[in-house]
Amino acid sequence: MSAALRFVAPPPGFAPHTEFALEPVDGAEGLFAMSAADDTALRVFLLDPRMVLDDYAPVISDDQAEQIELTDAADALVLVVANPSDAGVSVNLMAPVVVNTTTGRSSQVILEDQDFPVRATLL
Repeated sequence: MSAALRFVAPPPGFAPHTEFALEPVDGAEGLFAMSAADDTALRVFLLDPRMVLDDYAPVISDDQAEQIELTDAADALVLVVANPSDAGVSVNLMAPVVVNTTTGRSSQVILEDQDFPVRATLL
């Protein structure tokens, strides 16, 4: 699945970019590279958390859903930022990227009143 994403605001560290390409990483199911449409050197890895976490079920606010024109939860793709390091890979579960799969509108949201870590190490 390749997709063009249009963020409602630049994701942290990517200002002023709001247009991105999302490409699957060959040989790594559920792992994607997201790069700025006009500067492919600006890239981050995103992971479908369902590939590694059974109980991750974030809830976004109505305002957050409205910003990306999300009216049906079935149209949401939730991805988390993956940070590889010498110690392993960690993911940010408190600020997922939510994509409206019907429109491509996207946002990195901060979850409210939910107890998820900013840096969860994957085993």
